[in-house]
Amino acid sequence: MMSVRYHVISLAAVFLALALGVVLGSSSVSQRMLSVVAGDRDTLTDQVDQLSAQRAELDARARSANTFAASVAPGVVQGQLAQRRVVLVLAPDADPGDRDAVRQLIGQAGGVVTGELALTDALVDPSRADAVRELATRLLPSGAQLPASADAGALAGGLLGSVLLTAPDGQQRVAPDQAAAALAGLTQAGFVRAGSRPAPAQLAVLLTGASLTGADAADRAAALARLAGELDRSGGGAVLAGRSGAEGPGGAVGVVRADTVASAALSTVDGVQAPLGRVASVLALREQAEGRAGRYGSAVNAQAPIPGASAG
Repeated sequence: MMSVRYHVISLAAVFLALALGVVLGSSSVSQRMLSVVAGDRDTLTDQVDQLSAQRAELDARARSANTFAASVAPGVVQGQLAQRRVVLVLAPDADPGDRDAVRQLIGQAGGVVTGELALTDALVDPSRADAVRELATRLLPSGAQLPASADAGALAGGLLGSVLLTAPDGQQRVAPDQAAAALAGLTQAGFVRAGSRPAPAQLAVLLTGASLTGADAADRAAALARLAGELDRSGGGAVLAGRSGAEGPGGAVGVVRADTVASAALSTVDGVQAPLGRVASVLALREQAEGRAGRYGSAVNAQAPIPGASAG
C-alpha cells in the first residue's frame, strides 16, 4: 500500500503543476492583452489626431467665414433701416461686444439708436415677481395699458413698451415726464440700471446671452421671452437676439421658438456673437417693420440663417 507520505508528495506535485500552468497561462494572456491594449491606444491616438486636425480646419473656416461676413455686412444692411428709430434693451447677461456691434450695424443700415436700457437680474428673478407686478401697476403712465396677464415678465414688458416705444402710427404713447418717472421708479427699485432715458423708438432689439443656468433658469428665460413679446406688441416690432445656446430650453430665444403663437409675431436670432447673427438681427428689424417675423440663425430650430435666405 502507498504511504501517507507518498500521497502528500503526489498532491504537492499536482498543485505545483497547476500553479505553474496558471502562471505560464497568465503570462501568455497578459502578453496578448497588452498587445491588444497597445493597438487600441495607437488607434485612439490616431483618431484624436484626426479629430484635432478636423477641428482646426473647421475653426479656420469659421474664422474665414466670420471675417468675410463682417467685411460685407455694412453693404448687406445698407439702407435697410433708413429713418427707423431703434431702442436697445439689454438682458442681464447681454454681452457688451454684441451691443456695440449691433448698434454700429444699425447705424450702417441707416437707423438711429435712440438709447439703451439695461435690465437687472432682479427684474427676471422669480422671487421678485410680486414686486414687479405691484410696481408695474403703480408706475403705469396715464393712458397706457398693461397686458391682461398676471405674468411679471409680460407686465414689465408692457410698462417698458409704453415708455420706450411709439405706437405703430408713430405717435408717442405717454408724456415725456411720465415716461421719465416710470423709468426712475424702476431704477430706484433695482430693476433697471440708471442712465439717460432713451428717446421713443419705433423698433426694439432685446439682446441676451446664451443659455441661462441655475434652478430657476427656465423661469428667468420665460420672463425675458414674455417681456420681449410685449415690446413687440407695444411698438412697430421687436427682435430677440441671443448668443449660441439661447435657442435651447434654458434660453429666452428657445422659449419663444417653442411657442408657435409667440414666434409668429416676435422675430428671434441665435448666434448674435457672430457677424452673420448681427446681420440677421438688423434684417429682422426691417422685416418686423414690414409686419413679418421669423426665426434666424444656425440652430436646428431656426428657419434660415438670415431673412430672405433659404434654410440650406
